[in-house]
Amino acid sequence: MLHPERNTLSFVNHHFVLKQLLGLKMIMLVLVAGLIGSVPAQASSPGLSIITPRSVPRGVETEMVFQGGKLADAQEILFYDSGFEVLELKPEDGKVTVKVKVSPECRIGEHVAHVRTASGLSEYRTFWVGPTLAQVEEAEPNNEFEAPQVLAMNSTVHGIVQNEDVDYYVVEAKKGERISAEVLGMRLSATLFDPYVAILDSKRFELSAADDSPLALQDCVAAVVAPEDGKYIIEVRESSYAGNGNCRYILHVGNFPRPLVAYPAGGKMGEETEVNFLGVPGGDLVQKIMLPAEPSEEFGICLETPEGIAPTPNPFRLFEHGNAFEVEPNNTVAEASPVELPLAFNGIISEPGDVDYYKFQATKGQIFEIECFARRIRSPLDSVMVVYDANGKSLASDDDARKPDSYFRYTFPADGEYKLAVYDHLKRGGPDFVYRVEFSAVKPSLTLGIPRVARYSQSRQQIYVARGNKFGTVFSAARQNFGGELVLDPQGLPAGITMHAETMPDNQNTMPVVFEAAADAPVGGALIDFRVKHVNPETNISGSFLNRADYVIANPGQSLYCWKDVTLLSVAVVEELPYTLEIVQPQVPLVRGGSMQLKIVATRKEGFTAPINIVVPYLPPGVGGTSSVTIPEGQNEVTYPLSANGNAGIQTWRLFALGSADVNGTAWVSSQLANLEVAEPYFNFTLERAAAEQGQETEIFCKIAHAKPFEGDAQVTLLGLPAKVTAPEMTLKAGQEELVFKLTTDPTSPEGTHKNIFCRVIITQNNEPILHNTPGTELRIDKPLPPPKDAPPMPTPTPMPVAQKEEPKPPEAKPEKRLTRLEKLRLEAKQRSDAAAAASAGEE
Repeated sequence: MLHPERNTLSFVNHHFVLKQLLGLKMIMLVLVAGLIGSVPAQASSPGLSIITPRSVPRGVETEMVFQGGKLADAQEILFYDSGFEVLELKPEDGKVTVKVKVSPECRIGEHVAHVRTASGLSEYRTFWVGPTLAQVEEAEPNNEFEAPQVLAMNSTVHGIVQNEDVDYYVVEAKKGERISAEVLGMRLSATLFDPYVAILDSKRFELSAADDSPLALQDCVAAVVAPEDGKYIIEVRESSYAGNGNCRYILHVGNFPRPLVAYPAGGKMGEETEVNFLGVPGGDLVQKIMLPAEPSEEFGICLETPEGIAPTPNPFRLFEHGNAFEVEPNNTVAEASPVELPLAFNGIISEPGDVDYYKFQATKGQIFEIECFARRIRSPLDSVMVVYDANGKSLASDDDARKPDSYFRYTFPADGEYKLAVYDHLKRGGPDFVYRVEFSAVKPSLTLGIPRVARYSQSRQQIYVARGNKFGTVFSAARQNFGGELVLDPQGLPAGITMHAETMPDNQNTMPVVFEAAADAPVGGALIDFRVKHVNPETNISGSFLNRADYVIANPGQSLYCWKDVTLLSVAVVEELPYTLEIVQPQVPLVRGGSMQLKIVATRKEGFTAPINIVVPYLPPGVGGTSSVTIPEGQNEVTYPLSANGNAGIQTWRLFALGSADVNGTAWVSSQLANLEVAEPYFNFTLERAAAEQGQETEIFCKIAHAKPFEGDAQVTLLGLPAKVTAPEMTLKAGQEELVFKLTTDPTSPEGTHKNIFCRVIITQNNEPILHNTPGTELRIDKPLPPPKDAPPMPTPTPMPVAQKEEPKPPEAKPEKRLTRLEKLRLEAKQRSDAAAAASAGEE
């Protein structure tokens, strides 16, 4: 069965929370074939879809095929871990065939690799390393119970389940001999595939069967001790009899031990720990394990006996402190097992209804992150965790903050004794319901990443810089439990690459970065420890890069079933590209409430005319832009519109333009980091509302408050006017505090209230415009009242004859007083009232 609630769990190795990824060091081995042969024409944006076989044995030479697209100029395989030596590399357009020697000491489990070509980096994909077993290909037909495929004990089968397909295999075993079968299906991260495995005797009696298992999640494990000498059948299928050509599986069959969970499931780094391996048919096994001195998110332990080694690891926690264990009986508060902090609490909910209690001392003000590990160590326990005071009062609790493990942060209110209870959410229990509870002091945590540009994609999650060119990206930082400015600290950039970056402000969590490759930089690549640290070295706060690739997404609700996290960043120098980009540095600021046209220029090599799509991946807070613009085919420049809202950050920011063009595939190039100054507007406009009847004139009055001086005149244009309403462009002089726009309407201008009418104000400075957009106002247009019905025309009075005399010179006209908005409304109301009265009188 599929369980999407498990989405937060890794399907291969347990991954620690982000704070535990800090300081991780992985050894990267870049291996080059001795003879690659002639390099074909460049193909940008190589792709990697799958690595086959899906599992390789350690200690042998293996041919691996990296399948994808645009791989004809492949030069290297970048492995994220040690233990791989490339002996030969043969590239073709759709695949790269590689002969690899896998070290006998190579870590058993999931591994990751890129293909580096002369022109780019592929996505990273996963494959598995297993024990040194005989490698067998599934041989059809093997769909009949009576005619199974014969296997030697201790074999690895590479198979595919088609629709309604059932694969049968047969092994021989002696009485008392262990038979273990583990299937990797979903964990291969190729498709939604829920495998089922069963071990049957020759009479078709089912001895052990599994669909899902806590150890393998959607995958399955079956194991049994042979009850008698004879043949035993291994059945593999999809749990609901579905399947297709993508449903690949790896079946490990043998008498090797296959423990379901380790107890304890963690220990102190650098020390030897005795571990009980539970769930092994024939009896649990105990071994002492020497733990590494440094943390690793890939660490797991594989039980090894004279019969063999487990084909996949049991997750195991590496902790700063040692272990404390429950002492039964501890099922009541009175029987609580005494422990000392900061030791990890280890126990087993051994039967249904079991509750484990612990008691410990804490001091006032102590803050701990209290975390239960159960499902993440592949236990079936769905934990609930509760902290009580000495009187039995519940202080804090959690069920599934870690989905479904328990976690909370708690500050102890007083010195004294406290108690912790652990139980299963459904009151279940059993011999493998293992858990451990870790009390960790609250510490600063820091990780670095590259925000995704496409859902479920690794697009632009790597750094690939063309020789003599630039590539830009945006880095994001996740700070926890601290604040402050950050600086990037990449370790081991490839030769010839320079990074251009500013300090990340303490109130920002993203920043633009541009990488530049020298014209003579050697084509090559590396997986590097790309670190970030606090600007103050005395804080000793640093973090590393973290990236996640999503592999299997399905219902319900596009749930994520399989993914892979990595802590190294792939960086490469690629072959020269036929174009470069440059932002023409703005010589004026972008003001709040204003806009700007950012000019971007391409320099093309002769013969390259393809259109270039332009995006600006990083914009300052409060600054907006369009999704993309395009430099048309054969042309060399384009403008990118920017606008700033009223809360845009006031300072000089850095940004870059990123271009993509078809160079036998998508080829990426960025501009330099350019400065963008965001400033306060030069003035604040207040526009009064206006009203008019159709065909009449009105005015919009603008009051201007100057914030800073400017030279010359500003051009002011009223925008947003309704159809058939006009207003002249105005000129604003320095220090001028008022403007009046005379509006002319048409008898057919649309009536109603028209909003979002505003002024565009342009100041010219350094021969470049500074464009302001003022707050808006509204214009109401009314339909005129009809004339009174049947009103006789007023007679023209006959003038009285008068003696002609010299008319006195009229006095000089006084300037018309501008009416306020309220006075205008009163006047309009009076005029309408008078008109209505006249109409009424006419009807009488």
